[in-house]
Amino acid sequence: MSAVAANYNKLQELGVEVISISVDSQFVHKIWNDQELNKMVGHDVPFPMASDGAGQVGKVYGVYDENAGVELRGRFLIDPDGVIQAMEVLTPPVGRKLDETIRQVKAFQHVRKHKGAEVCPAGWEPGKKTLKPGPALVGKVWQEWDPKKDH
Repeated sequence: MSAVAANYNKLQELGVEVISISVDSQFVHKIWNDQELNKMVGHDVPFPMASDGAGQVGKVYGVYDENAGVELRGRFLIDPDGVIQAMEVLTPPVGRKLDETIRQVKAFQHVRKHKGAEVCPAGWEPGKKTLKPGPALVGKVWQEWDPKKDH
């Protein structure tokens, strides 16, 4: 949450909307923002923090833990058509890396812009080589892309 809040402007520049959802109430969100997040990033969280008290949203996305009554920490990249393009779910001991989220957003946007005529291999960054999927690429990816050089 704090990393997303601190880098929210980068996400906005990419046209990304952020919504945080947890089983906590709006009152817990306010206290968390005021007592912790605000101090970590120097300002209030600039995106909505929605309450999913009954875990209904968490159940739909498969992150609600019935036994503990909490939602696991997850990140979902949803395209403009409402399709989940990527998701990552982690247990609390390990945090996510926002730079990877931003890289993935850029890659999905690149693929969308080119209508699937170009795809982004592992570790792709803007300006790096893309691949053109199709029958001609089958069995020849190794000739087009070297993972040792492009990561």
